[in-house]
Amino acid sequence: MYEWAKALHVIAVISWMAGMLYLPRLFVYHVEAEIGSKQSETFKVMERRLLKAIINPAMAVTWIVGLYLAWAGHWFSAGWFHGKLALVIAMSAVHGMLSARVREFALDRNTKSQKYYRIINEVPTVLMILIVILVIVKPF
Repeated sequence: MYEWAKALHVIAVISWMAGMLYLPRLFVYHVEAEIGSKQSETFKVMERRLLKAIINPAMAVTWIVGLYLAWAGHWFSAGWFHGKLALVIAMSAVHGMLSARVREFALDRNTKSQKYYRIINEVPTVLMILIVILVIVKPF
């Protein structure tokens, strides 16, 4: 059962990360679209569907299965796991921030620049790299 759960966890993480990397990129292009234009309305649909159909469910599965794996593998006392957990909490906070941006774009209330979204696009990448290193290398 543990190996199947681990496979499901990896699939969910990949799905979550794909969405977390794509959504800010959509925002970069959405910033350039004129409010009320067909292009802007299309971006709103894409952003909402990506969040609701992929990112949110993938995050939920990642957390649920990940906590099961930590419990079943007795990882709660491992130092590397504490670091991973902190980084996953940070990733979840970024997820929440991106969700708020989807709502702002939906209401035509975006106040952030294209540059802001280009920078934010890198945050999930850095977090993902650190998480993978902790899980694979287990440096402490």
